[in-house]
Amino acid sequence: MPLPVYHDRDCDLSIIRAAKVLVIGYGSQGRTQALNARDSGVSQIKVALKPESKTRTKAEADGFEVVTVADGVAWADVMVVLTSDEAHQKLFAEEMSPHLRAGQALIFAHGLSCNFGLVSPPADVDVLLVSPKGIGPRIRDIYVAGDGVFCLFAVQQDATGKAKGLGLSFAAALGCGRKGIFETTMKAECESDLFGEQVVLCGGTRELVTTGFQTLVDAGYPAEVAWFETCYELKLVVDLLWELGMSGGFEKISNTAEYGAYLTGPRVINATSREAMQGVLKDVQSGDFVRQLMRDYNAGSPDLLGRRAALKDNPLDETQRYLDGVANAAS
Repeated sequence: MPLPVYHDRDCDLSIIRAAKVLVIGYGSQGRTQALNARDSGVSQIKVALKPESKTRTKAEADGFEVVTVADGVAWADVMVVLTSDEAHQKLFAEEMSPHLRAGQALIFAHGLSCNFGLVSPPADVDVLLVSPKGIGPRIRDIYVAGDGVFCLFAVQQDATGKAKGLGLSFAAALGCGRKGIFETTMKAECESDLFGEQVVLCGGTRELVTTGFQTLVDAGYPAEVAWFETCYELKLVVDLLWELGMSGGFEKISNTAEYGAYLTGPRVINATSREAMQGVLKDVQSGDFVRQLMRDYNAGSPDLLGRRAALKDNPLDETQRYLDGVANAAS
């Protein structure tokens, strides 16, 4: 059965416009959501940051009053938590929880910290998910252009009896009612998001591209040619699929590419791959991935930072930098 979907006509912007809104964090999503909400008529907005935050100057330059989390929570009716997921546990326990009062609302852009118990909001506050589907700066650009992005929405806890109306109002203020606000659950959003990131969007794509590139290079093909065929053209194909769907996109590629895809796709994504995907999903659902994430974060993120540093030196990126130089020399 399709998820319930809402548009601007189903949302009452006056609800969020009458509220005192605290945006916690001013990174990619924080800045976009604060600006979009203000441009939608939400006049009472403050931004909560740590005193040493590098984004303080940017928030102030954008015209927002910057406060501490504790002071902001004491002031606000609605708190939009937009710091990194792994920071929620300490942030909530030390700076938010002591200042919460009955009737307030907590809005999260991702369900991880609630779904896996990193935060435990008291029973007398509303807890919602409002998750615009896009990267912050791109969401902002689309909003300014008069359009919006799809959004996932959920009511995790309705203490006031008014949580749904508030959540839809905030989603509309972000511009999502122009496109479509889909009602789901935090569990569904969180676990599918983690699975999608790991198996397809980030983990799977990285391994597919780099392994395909290296296979060609190891077989003696020029790195430039390998980069074009495994990385550069990927965006062109994905854009087709995004615009026209799988069948429509396949109609636009060559017969050679289409027929080869039917024959060889199942050789790469096969029974072993599907079994591995099931294993990833079980790790997500059981909380094993989040426990590993938090162990690393609490230790100072040595595993994450080490892997990030190692990723910087790879033949595929070296080839791309070389080709960027070729392109710049032509201009």
